[in-house]
Amino acid sequence: MNILRTADLKKHYGGPPSGAALVRALDGVDLAVEQGEFVSVVGSSGSGKSTLLHMLGGLDRPTAGSVEISGQPIFAMRDDELTIFRRRHIGFVFQSYNLVPVLTVEENIRLPLELDGSEPDGPFISQVIDLLGLSDRRRSLPNQLSGGQQQRVAIARALAAKPAIVLADEPTGNLDSRGGLDVMGLLKISGERFGQTIVLITHNPQIAQMADRIIRIEDGRIAS
Repeated sequence: MNILRTADLKKHYGGPPSGAALVRALDGVDLAVEQGEFVSVVGSSGSGKSTLLHMLGGLDRPTAGSVEISGQPIFAMRDDELTIFRRRHIGFVFQSYNLVPVLTVEENIRLPLELDGSEPDGPFISQVIDLLGLSDRRRSLPNQLSGGQQQRVAIARALAAKPAIVLADEPTGNLDSRGGLDVMGLLKISGERFGQTIVLITHNPQIAQMADRIIRIEDGRIAS
């Protein structure tokens, strides 16, 4: 079953009437991702891969085309509806960990759920914490963690709401090669354990090879 689908997705910048040169960041992307699939998106700098991730996550609206998550066309929603949908159905992992420095590991993981007014699933969150090797760090603050540990907290936070899809944008960019592979191994294992669908943006071929499928994007189009 397709959990994610795009149709003729486009994002253009500039052009008439702005007078700036037209940039086709995305230029007609058709993409389908199966439930539980782990997909990596690769491409050269400026190819459109990060723009694609922003469209998939509803962080920016397209010039044309559609994105469906769990059968729901997300850009048919009003901005406030989309914000709620994004919070409940999409998990994000970025290169920067975006942890709240005054909150503990467990408090950071629970924070998005509490902000949404949802009751955190304590046993599930404990499973995620255990799987990601953070059991002995529950009460630690972010500045007491290594970069790899902080990124594991960010992954746990993304998984905690049991989203339909997890979008990861260069999540190993701030880690050394071994730390990056360790974090990606844990992301892959957690995705398999909890049935999560993962779309990963990366420039690292070793990281990309860990996915079930690799999609290459160039000049705003899927090349292979």
